[in-house]
Amino acid sequence: MSAPGPVALRLFIAGPGARSQRTVESVRRICEAHLPGRHELEIVDIYQQPALAERDGVLAAPILLRVAPLPVRRIAGDLQDEGRVLRALDLAPAEEA
Repeated sequence: MSAPGPVALRLFIAGPGARSQRTVESVRRICEAHLPGRHELEIVDIYQQPALAERDGVLAAPILLRVAPLPVRRIAGDLQDEGRVLRALDLAPAEEA
């Protein structure tokens, strides 16, 4: 698991719809629970900022990237499962951090 320290995340969503809002809320909840005070979350709408999506190789949303610390990790699809998100991004749950 990654060492404690600043974690930079980039969440790609597709428009302002209900699914996107649920995804944003879920990721924010995970960040507050497991990375309190040591994360930065950037939210990118692939329709409003297609160049950013293209730069990061994002073709569909939602996708969550851990851009720091390196290496970059990514998880796509349903981001409601806290354990799955933490494992995919190689982040320690709060009680282990």
